[in-house]
Amino acid sequence: MTTNNVTIGIDLGDRKHSACVLSTAGEILAEEAITNTRECLTAFAQKHPGATFVMETGTHSPWVSRLLQALGHAVIVANARKLRAISQSTTKSDEEDARMLARLGRADPALLSPVQHRSESAQRALVQLKVREALVRSRVNQMNSVRFLVKSLGLVVPRGVKATAFVRQFRARADAATAALVEPLLQTIDALNAQIKQLDVRLEQMADEQYPVTARLRQVDGVGPLTALCFVLTVETPARFPHTRDVGAYLGLVPRRDQSGLTDKQLPITKAGNGQLRCLLVNCAHYILGPFGPPSHLREAGERIALRGGKSAKKRAVIAVARKLAVTLLALWKSGAEYQPLLQAA
Repeated sequence: MTTNNVTIGIDLGDRKHSACVLSTAGEILAEEAITNTRECLTAFAQKHPGATFVMETGTHSPWVSRLLQALGHAVIVANARKLRAISQSTTKSDEEDARMLARLGRADPALLSPVQHRSESAQRALVQLKVREALVRSRVNQMNSVRFLVKSLGLVVPRGVKATAFVRQFRARADAATAALVEPLLQTIDALNAQIKQLDVRLEQMADEQYPVTARLRQVDGVGPLTALCFVLTVETPARFPHTRDVGAYLGLVPRRDQSGLTDKQLPITKAGNGQLRCLLVNCAHYILGPFGPPSHLREAGERIALRGGKSAKKRAVIAVARKLAVTLLALWKSGAEYQPLLQAA
C-alpha cells in the first residue's frame, strides 16, 4: 500500500491522540489512538512516510507540528476558531474530529484557515513573558486579599497605591496588630515584587542582546521593553504581513463582522491572537491618550475618535490607537526608519 499521498487527521489530546488515515480516494484506511509521547508519534509517523498531517491549534499543536515537520511530513495546522464543522457538530467525538480534519485537509486546506506556529526559540521566550504575567496576576490577587481582609477592621487601603509601594504604604497606615494578621500576605507580595523585578531585568537584557530590533520599536513613546519584545516574538517574521494593516486583524483589534442583506451589525473586536500582546498595546494606548502622552499622530487619531462622542467613544478611541500602534510598530520594523511622531505612518 502506498502511503505517500494519504492525509492523516489527528485530534490532539492530553493523554492520547485520535488519528484517521484517509486515502486519496477518500477511503478510511486506518483509525488509531496514539499515546501522547514523542516516541509513539514518531513511530506512527514513520509508518506513513510522506503523509500530510492535519491538526487543530491547541496546547500540543506547536511541538507536535514541529516534530512531524522534522520527520519530513507536510503539516497543516487548522485554526480552531474557524472550524464550526467540528466545534458545533451534533456527533462530536475525538474519532469524528479526526475524520473531519482529514477530509477537510484532503478536499481544500484553505477551508481550515491554516496558521503557522512560531519557532521553538520564540515560544520559549514567550513562556518567560507568560511567567511574568502570572506573577503580576498573583500579586494583584494578594493585594486585593489584603484590602478585603482589613476592610472589616475599618482600614481602607487606597486603590492608587503602586504595587511596589503597597507593603510600605500599608505598614505606614496599619497598626502593628493589624499588620501581623496579614503578615504572610505582605511577605508574599514582597517576594513577588522581587521576582518580577529580576524577571524584568532578564527580559530587557534578552530584548537588547537577542532581539535588537526591539530598540527601534521603543522609539514610540509609551512602548517599553516588554511590549516591544512581546510584539517581536508574536509577529516573529514581519514579511508574513504583505500589508501592515493586516497585523490589526491578526491581533484581534478589529471588529467582528456579521453582515447579511441590509443588516450590518456593529460588533466588538474579535480578540483573536495573542491576548497578552493585545493587553500591552491597549495599555500603551491608554498612556498615549493620557495626560502624559506627547503629541503624535497616534494621539491625534484617538482624540478625533473620542470627539465623536457617544457612550463608548473613549473605548473605541483606545482600541483604534492600539490598532494603529500595532501597524506603526510593524511599519517601523519593516522600513528600519526612525520614528517621526507627528507624521502619519506609511
